[in-house]
Amino acid sequence: MNDPERIAREAVACELINNATAPPEGLHCAGTYDSWQCWPHAAPNTTVYRPCPVFVPGFSPELMAHKECMANGSWFRHPETGQPWSNYTTCIKPEDDMSDIIAVYECGYSISLVALLLSLFILLYFKNLRCARITVHMNLFASFAANNALWLVWYGLVVPSPDTLRDSPVWCCALNTILQYAMLTTYTWMLCEGLYLHTVLVSAFVSERRLLRALLLLGWGLPVTSAAIYAGRRGAAGDTICWSDEGQPRPELIVLACGALLLNVAFLCNIVRVLCTKLRAGGSVGGAGGPPRPSATALHALRATCLLAPLLGLQYLLMLIRPEPTERWWLAYEYVSALTTSLQGLCVAVLYCFCNGEVLAQLRRRWRVLTFRPRANSATATTVSFVRSGAGAPEDKV
Repeated sequence: MNDPERIAREAVACELINNATAPPEGLHCAGTYDSWQCWPHAAPNTTVYRPCPVFVPGFSPELMAHKECMANGSWFRHPETGQPWSNYTTCIKPEDDMSDIIAVYECGYSISLVALLLSLFILLYFKNLRCARITVHMNLFASFAANNALWLVWYGLVVPSPDTLRDSPVWCCALNTILQYAMLTTYTWMLCEGLYLHTVLVSAFVSERRLLRALLLLGWGLPVTSAAIYAGRRGAAGDTICWSDEGQPRPELIVLACGALLLNVAFLCNIVRVLCTKLRAGGSVGGAGGPPRPSATALHALRATCLLAPLLGLQYLLMLIRPEPTERWWLAYEYVSALTTSLQGLCVAVLYCFCNGEVLAQLRRRWRVLTFRPRANSATATTVSFVRSGAGAPEDKV
């Protein structure tokens, strides 16, 4: 998205610079402005080089862009658009090309978003599923869905538009702030999942209504402070490129995210400890002289803890140390990170909705209702009644 005022202003400045420079004698390509930077006059069959613009993420300022002046005294035109074209493809180092990784993110976020929205529809449709645990799941799904949708908007509107990144309009900075808030809500709601599970397992007597209210405040309210501090610091520093520079992790964001993950690790360790204690104490004798067998409930709960990693976001602990682009395993890290991050919503939706026994039971029950054929059943009942009557069975004994 271009800023007309900026383009007009810089085009006028470029024209003044070129007018102050004597063009080559005879046929030549007139100096021009391509909405990114100013190009000087050029002689036919020559190539003009300019440093790559610094405001485009991924471009290396030490590399050079170029523009070709044809033999007929006109600038080279792109064969697809037919418009004068400046070649900025040389501004990206091969190891810095993130287009394939961004495509993985977009594909993963899209798949996860569809799964999450379908999960929310199912949980909202079946009123019998409403309980505190399902409500916590629904809020987690909603946070992931919002995060995925905002990332898709960012990749669709901001990343492909260097002009937007350069101008840093208010809406773009606001979108970045909302995106950071949505990302933080995924961490806080993963924390709420861990806190809820830990509370109901460890504390026998707890008011689920009060617990749910506290979790709602924690999940959606806690990230507001971090996002506000983030926006304030960015605005005060006058940061550009829509506040999307890849520098050191922002402390107001990383502290909350890492704190949530570490607390979930502590919750999970204590949950496993409690379950193991129940396993040892809840066994029943399998036979005369036989070894004690753990109760089925405790075994089921212990198996369920193996599925808690995506729910609590513990896989992020494996991706904390990001290698430098010069490392051999940097590209593998980026692909693994893209897959685990973008598909976590799908994983959570599959494990805690599509594979949930209560949800499957409701779906099967609904399917039986939809596929019930009253006419066929009515005809069958009539036939049975006729046969019994013809056989001489008295009606008062039917």
